[in-house]
Amino acid sequence: MASDLDFVKFIADQIGNAGDISYRKMFGEFAVYCDQKVVALICDNQFFIKPTGSGRAFIEDVLESPPYPGAKNYFLIEDRIDDREWMAELVRRTARELPGPKVKKPARKQSASAEKPEKKSRVRQKKRPVKRH
Repeated sequence: MASDLDFVKFIADQIGNAGDISYRKMFGEFAVYCDQKVVALICDNQFFIKPTGSGRAFIEDVLESPPYPGAKNYFLIEDRIDDREWMAELVRRTARELPGPKVKKPARKQSASAEKPEKKSRVRQKKRPVKRH
């Protein structure tokens, strides 16, 4: 079951004080970003936050579950989802501990002649008749 956009907007509003919050739809579900770092997933209208040491200490009684089949366990947040300050603090702590987004290398510009490699033409040599004596 895909997540409902209204639920995603609700979560984004709840954690809005944590930083620059955004979300992106991926495969029918959503990735949640804080300051350009993926901090959580929303799958089947459930909020899964990436596991970190500071997040675990903050939550205390952690419920872990994979957000989708085959995924690693994330922290599933259910009972405190309506607590705006608590949710924002959890996201802040999680984002602080996660590495920054990978810097993409700029694409190299190719010259017009390098865009399409030249095809090597093969010149067939005519077979010469064999002279027999």
